[in-house]
Amino acid sequence: MKSRIHIYLPALLLACLSADSQKISKTDKLLLANLQTHIRSLSVDTAGGRAMGTAGEKAVADYIISALSNAGARPKGDNDGWLQTFTIDEGRQVGADAVFTVDGHPLTIGREWFPLAFSPAAEVTGSPAIALPESGVPWFVDLRESLEAGSGNPHFDLVGEIRAKASSCAKKGATALILYNSSTRYQDKLIFDPRDKPEPVAIPVVYLTREAKQKYLKDESASADLRIRIRFTSQQRTGHNVVGFLDNGARATAVIGTRYDNNGGLAAMIELARLLAGSKLHGNNYLFVVFSGSRQGWLGSEYYADHPVIDLHSVKYLLELNRLDDLDDTHTLNIGGFSTSGAWAGGGGKRGDKQALSIRADSSAAQPGDHAAFYRRRIPLLVFSTGRGGAGGAGGTARAAGAAGGGAGGAGGAGGSPGSPGSPGDSSGPVNYTGELQVVKFIYSVIEGADSRGAL
Repeated sequence: MKSRIHIYLPALLLACLSADSQKISKTDKLLLANLQTHIRSLSVDTAGGRAMGTAGEKAVADYIISALSNAGARPKGDNDGWLQTFTIDEGRQVGADAVFTVDGHPLTIGREWFPLAFSPAAEVTGSPAIALPESGVPWFVDLRESLEAGSGNPHFDLVGEIRAKASSCAKKGATALILYNSSTRYQDKLIFDPRDKPEPVAIPVVYLTREAKQKYLKDESASADLRIRIRFTSQQRTGHNVVGFLDNGARATAVIGTRYDNNGGLAAMIELARLLAGSKLHGNNYLFVVFSGSRQGWLGSEYYADHPVIDLHSVKYLLELNRLDDLDDTHTLNIGGFSTSGAWAGGGGKRGDKQALSIRADSSAAQPGDHAAFYRRRIPLLVFSTGRGGAGGAGGTARAAGAAGGGAGGAGGAGGSPGSPGSPGDSSGPVNYTGELQVVKFIYSVIEGADSRGAL
């Protein structure tokens, strides 16, 4: 069993929570009730999940916009609205009407066959035999010989050889090229890559899996009626970052971000906006961003970093809120990104009591996540996550555990009362509302500590 190393936490990371575990203040009761309302409302199933451009994304965006507006934030998206809209080109897709039939039997696209990216869109028919290439019909090519010849050659280019073969076969009268690989030793690793848009060759080129070849074309001397139709479509997807702003007239702005499929992070963002709007923390402005396309490769945060609504040089720091509603019985709050600023690593402070959060700290911030776009631009940041949700950007090998001051009051501690299940994309399990209360207050204390400081 790994032992925990208890350290004094940095001054910016001391939680100013109530030490009285038997009482909960009216302020905390309101915060707890609001967190419950937000998480339960956001846990309702939404059509199409919450991927870019879906009805689910719009439903969550509408809720967040209303909640941030009620909290006191103002829109900071496109055209003085709440949304920052962006479109991503996901490349070519094989059309739904693409077909490959053998003696009238349709093969399954993707599992039994697929076109290569440099194949032109076309439709051909014919009754060829594998062993007898004739003019005016599709030809078959076994890749085994080429793979064996190229084995061990670091300069071997299978795709280039296939392109050359297609050109040669077309000149000899082939109407299409059907590739398969009979070798079990040498893998061809051919795929259809939607991002690849090469110059098409003269005739259609399709790949037939070994299993499909054995099932439908086992007799290489027999003719088979083939029909091949290749179609491509362009795939674009539109995402919508939600962007709200608390303008305190300050020079610097702190960014608080999360993603669509993260109910705990969304609820925490809304309540932090409410608390900050009613506070005297005016040393910074506060920008709240819900990033779209996180599950598709952090597309929303990448787009925002390339098209910021405020000057990135004025961003003092980013706090990324990962899953925060599943604090477990170890009371562990994962915090990553200490290496992004010396300010995160200074200071002393007092230890907490038995109700304390246990901090698992990591200097790293290089892991994938919405924070990565800010990390690459050398913006100080911290990434927060709890229990079953994992460390997210706070993961890694160099970790130190500590204790932060105070408890969340007498509403159940870190055990909490089971609530609604996690949101789409989140880990399953009951929601720990009182645990999230502790975490939100801790994060607020970090913001409070950074408010009067200069550049981090």
